[in-house]
Amino acid sequence: MTVAEFSITPIGKGVSVGKYVARCLDIVDRSGMPYLLNPMGTVVEGRFDEVLRLIARCHKAVARDCERVSTIIKIDDRKGATNQLIAKVVGVEGRVGRKLKT
Repeated sequence: MTVAEFSITPIGKGVSVGKYVARCLDIVDRSGMPYLLNPMGTVVEGRFDEVLRLIARCHKAVARDCERVSTIIKIDDRKGATNQLIAKVVGVEGRVGRKLKT
């Protein structure tokens, strides 16, 4: 499975871009893919091609009414691994003797 974190920023739309984040989050939520929103981006998990298509849809949704859009993507593609959104964090927290707080 692929885990990807992405951040989409409309350029020239001011310092508050929450309405664009919400636009993307709605698309991600409707995709049915597992995801986590964080203060700096969104992390999704799914098949590689599906993840890239989802990110492209989000990028295009922001670009619809923006002259310039910046999208940053980080990808972790690991064969045979599933449910990594939480498992990766739990694994690292466990190494330092902490339990994940939910």
